[in-house]
Amino acid sequence: MIMLEARGLTASHAGARVLWDVDLEVEPGRAFALLGRNGAGKTTLLRTLMGLHPLDSGQLHIAGVDATRLPAHGRAALGIAYVPQGRGIFPRLTVEENLRIADGDPRIAMEAFPKLSEVRSRLGGNLSGGEQQQLAVGRALMAQPRLLILDEPTEGVQPSVVSEIQETLRRFVATEFSPAVLLVEQHLDFAWSFADRFAVLENGRVACSGALKDAVRADVEEMLHV
Repeated sequence: MIMLEARGLTASHAGARVLWDVDLEVEPGRAFALLGRNGAGKTTLLRTLMGLHPLDSGQLHIAGVDATRLPAHGRAALGIAYVPQGRGIFPRLTVEENLRIADGDPRIAMEAFPKLSEVRSRLGGNLSGGEQQQLAVGRALMAQPRLLILDEPTEGVQPSVVSEIQETLRRFVATEFSPAVLLVEQHLDFAWSFADRFAVLENGRVACSGALKDAVRADVEEMLHV
């Protein structure tokens, strides 16, 4: 069973088309990297998948269920967790309070990222960028989702924390429940070492896709103007 299957997704913003006939498949127990330059439509695609941005046309199935017309909370109920760009934490709440207002057991987040236990009484707004990202990802993991969607998980994060996030996500994907990960990523080293499959989005269209093991990195870098 495909965890997430999108066919012919199109979407618009302010009357202008931003996504054009996007096809996407994310398999259980696998990580999928969505690549592209700024303004390519990556965040809009994630928000459309989550039901946070209206879909003009196309079909979406989540874990075999037709989710095309489901609202955001209905899609979340199918087992999706979403970490938006900018992390979406509550800056005036402590780390522990941020975790306790989310669904799930806070111990899951603190076991995934032990640093969160050390800073549990600190306000979210006073955390470093890496600590905020650990909080955002850990909070999403608390729901034990079947599909974890992340928008720029390494943005503004120091290399040591990037490695920790990557290792945590590896362990998550390898659990017996075979969850899946879909991530938008600018850090090509992270995507290349973590993901199984990829797609490059260019002007709202999928320009190329496939297995990363078969991709020529130089060709992908040229498309991304890295």
